[in-house]
Amino acid sequence: MATVAAQHTRRQPVATGAYDRMFYGGMAVVMALTVFVGFAPTYYLRVYFGRVVTVTGATSLSPLAHLHGALFTSWVLLFIVQTALVANHRVAVHRRLGIAGAVLATAMIVVGVITAIKVAARGAGPPGADPLAFLAIPVGDMVMFSTFVGTALWLRRKKEAHKRLMLLAYISIIAAAAARLPGVLPLGPLGFYGLAFVFLLVAIIYDLLSRRRVHPAYIWGGALLVASVPLRLMASGTETWRAMAEFLVRKVS
Repeated sequence: MATVAAQHTRRQPVATGAYDRMFYGGMAVVMALTVFVGFAPTYYLRVYFGRVVTVTGATSLSPLAHLHGALFTSWVLLFIVQTALVANHRVAVHRRLGIAGAVLATAMIVVGVITAIKVAARGAGPPGADPLAFLAIPVGDMVMFSTFVGTALWLRRKKEAHKRLMLLAYISIIAAAAARLPGVLPLGPLGFYGLAFVFLLVAIIYDLLSRRRVHPAYIWGGALLVASVPLRLMASGTETWRAMAEFLVRKVS
């Protein structure tokens, strides 16, 4: 009798999504480490590394740059906290904190766009890149980020879609950290976005392993995010984009 019971226990299938809390919590930590390592020399450990020149050629950080860093760091920490709250079944607190997350995301979008335009206005950018053309990259990041966060908030009661869209929002802005990892920046946008999209690939693989299918949020959202990179690169070289970039620079400067 005991042997039969043991065999029955072994045959019980693992519940769908049983490892979700572990997966999303692990992703939050790994992505946070990516951000920390990428920005350690020029931001987090700047005192230790000295006056390191940033990707845009700056030797010191402006108040706007510090605000930008503080807001985006807050997002990294908030993502860890939110995944931890869900993992500990504190969903009510998670939802209340989500209000603060919406406010934070709005501030990130505004400050992120202004910061990118200010960098372009002073003629700065990654080595070899035209500042006005490169502006399409960070502005595109903010468009993707706002799209995913906005949709996630709209679908906040559909937890399966919500958590995937919030992860997509995070992935949409992590290319900036990936670009600053050793040896990545010279590879160009396709290189550092390709590295960032490894997180998307891992998420898709997890869906396949845990559910035998990929959630529509990853199919449509992931396709949009991946397609946005070559579209941005193509648009950045057009006269239409240059005129728009010059208009933005004049308005913000």
